Amino acid sequence: MDALDAKYPFFASAREAVAAAAVSLPELVAADAPAVDRARERVERALLEGTVASESGSFPGESAYDAQAELLSYPIARILVSLLDSDPAIEKYAAAEAGTALERVRSDLETDDELRSVSSATVALDDLLAEFDLADAVRPDAAPAVGGAGGGSATAAGGPGRDPDHYWIGVGPYLRLTSSEWGDSWRLVNRAVAAGEVRVSRDELLTALEAAVEERVAEGLPFAVDEPIAGELESRVADLRRLLSERTYAEPPDVVAPALFPPCMTNLIEKAERDVTLSSAESFALMAFLVGIGMTPDEVVAFCADTSLDAEGIRYQTEYLTDERGTQYPPPTCETLANYGICHNEDDHMQVAADPLSYYEKRVAAADEVTDWRTARETDEPSEG
Repeated sequence: MDALDAKYPFFASAREAVAAAAVSLPELVAADAPAVDRARERVERALLEGTVASESGSFPGESAYDAQAELLSYPIARILVSLLDSDPAIEKYAAAEAGTALERVRSDLETDDELRSVSSATVALDDLLAEFDLADAVRPDAAPAVGGAGGGSATAAGGPGRDPDHYWIGVGPYLRLTSSEWGDSWRLVNRAVAAGEVRVSRDELLTALEAAVEERVAEGLPFAVDEPIAGELESRVADLRRLLSERTYAEPPDVVAPALFPPCMTNLIEKAERDVTLSSAESFALMAFLVGIGMTPDEVVAFCADTSLDAEGIRYQTEYLTDERGTQYPPPTCETLANYGICHNEDDHMQVAADPLSYYEKRVAAADEVTDWRTARETDEPSEG
């Protein structure tokens, strides 16, 4: 088991490495091996934060887990997700695995060819295309077509050590991997199409490959889990279920009144305003709340402009939370936030509501007059012309 298999556990070579090692997953689970804890973290962070990266640091290098624990955590995480038996959980987990993988791919692609040649823990774009049987369907924009749609190496253009800026991909694979729901720019009618190929930018190609990873991760989920393993993982599955609030929201409060925010959210905002870096759990809790009350990503960026939170990180989290996958679960409950040290039950407010959104809704409903931050902001902005 090497670092590359652990970084990209959905690769065929990674599955072969697990099979060749003849490791018994039931025995690992029964022994509560490090891979089990990493699998639980993998699923938890996928559901709450849209990533499966370890909080202990990036892999390889900074992570507290070795290659074996990292790789084996993937099949165990799939077991945990299967035991959750929730379509939204599967969608969020697959999206998080794909998103994390493509972050790693982008980092690998930024590595010079000279460094790649001595590192077995990085992939080239050709490797990723071959993994998904797309090597013959994608060619660099600057390279001549060989045999119609496709042919040629994806790194044939762009100069040594650099991938080209644009590619041509066969119409069939393009339509399979992309969606018009991503925006008008993805609609075939708005693309450059020639000889059965669609022109895409390098970043758009990576976005399409992210969809391919997501599809592979989700394939086969959920599956039946043997009773002995299910029993051993019962407590961890219960913890994961507890993270998913049972309450659903037909409509958000859709008013931004900071004076009425729950104490925990006010504390986080004040902490960020003091230029203190929020932990990933704190950042997620705050973003989930702000999205939950109806704020758009642009509004959250503006609201947090004078804090330690950076605009790019805000946009990434809020866009994840506001797409179809992200909104399947509301923000964490007060109990979950208390477990993370975020909620301190000030004024015994858990007796009033079990989660920040419910608490906020009740305060808004009870207020005689509510001033929306968005209205005040529009008033303060200078008029054009």
